[in-house]
Amino acid sequence: MEILNPPGWKRPKGYSNGITTRGRMVFVAGMVGWTGDEVFETDSFAGQARQAFRNIVDVLAQAGAGPEHIVRLTWFIGDKREYLDSLAEVGAAYREIMGSNWPVMAVIQVAGFIEDGAKLEIEATAVVPD
Repeated sequence: MEILNPPGWKRPKGYSNGITTRGRMVFVAGMVGWTGDEVFETDSFAGQARQAFRNIVDVLAQAGAGPEHIVRLTWFIGDKREYLDSLAEVGAAYREIMGSNWPVMAVIQVAGFIEDGAKLEIEATAVVPD
């Protein structure tokens, strides 16, 4: 995997501007912060993010992949302020579960989620090297 950052650009914090890689692609559906039994154990943004990260890692494991193979995360959040106020806790959970891999990311505020009680939903794309 090669991180792409144009010359003269500041290094982004917590994500990459671009990545190039080769291998088998793994696509993970939008994961909300509930357990495998579809139960929300917390209504905190950071707690749901932590569970969503675990869910992504669990799905990746089924393909023989791990968080180090993630090249893209797309976040859908319900409340921008709640997201920003939770960044320190979310960052700690991310580093604990996902490690120091910084894929390309987008964060999009949405009007709501299909699952009542969801605070966020995260899609992942991973590439397992050949």
